[in-house]
Amino acid sequence: MTSFNVAAGRLGGKVNNLSVSASSVQKGETLIDTIRNLEVMGFAAAVIRHSHGGAPQLAADNTSMAIINAGDGFNEHPTQALLDIMTMQQYKGSLAAKKIVIVGDIAHSRVARSNIWGLLKFGARVTVSAPATLIPKGLEEWGVTVEYDLDRALADADFVNVLRMQYERQSDQNFIPSKREYHRLFGINEKRLARAKANLLVLHPGPINRSVEISSAIADGKQNVILEQVVNGIAVRMAVLDLLIGSGHE
Repeated sequence: MTSFNVAAGRLGGKVNNLSVSASSVQKGETLIDTIRNLEVMGFAAAVIRHSHGGAPQLAADNTSMAIINAGDGFNEHPTQALLDIMTMQQYKGSLAAKKIVIVGDIAHSRVARSNIWGLLKFGARVTVSAPATLIPKGLEEWGVTVEYDLDRALADADFVNVLRMQYERQSDQNFIPSKREYHRLFGINEKRLARAKANLLVLHPGPINRSVEISSAIADGKQNVILEQVVNGIAVRMAVLDLLIGSGHE
């Protein structure tokens, strides 16, 4: 929300943040009704983050406002993928034939899905690595490689995009034995990166769970581009807003 707010503000836009917990949705109003009310109030766009996959598309189908998907359930997170790809291109140019490893909670991650779709369009080689319990069935059919040995996956990688454990989306199931065990097998730390290519760069969409998916030494070190992702997130979201509702939009 903060990133979109800053992006809109830098473009000269005015923002109104609507929290579901303090809105008429709590009184039974549907998403469609909410969107239609915002439209007649004169809003040009709505940025939607929703727990249900497909909610932004439902909104877009029922309004003439621009609808921007800021993350919907397990489904998509388009602007995160765009900023991740932009960051990779800044550091290593064309992504054609570059190897990107996505490690972590693939099953519950909309970031993973959007990254996979975007990276494949740029000709990148995408490998995902996670415990078998966190790999969706049929993932290879998307055109990615599944590797359960993270050290083997990282051996020739150019980037590793580290995802956090989506505990809030895992219901009551135990997908990993323990956080300690997960970090030992799939955590990004100094010893693991020492065995990878020297110029491997680390990304993370945030928020970071230190000592679970990534060590503090790596999160605070020079081999990650995490803060650059934050900066690029504002630029990407400014571009999306300008393309959809900027002065040149008709």
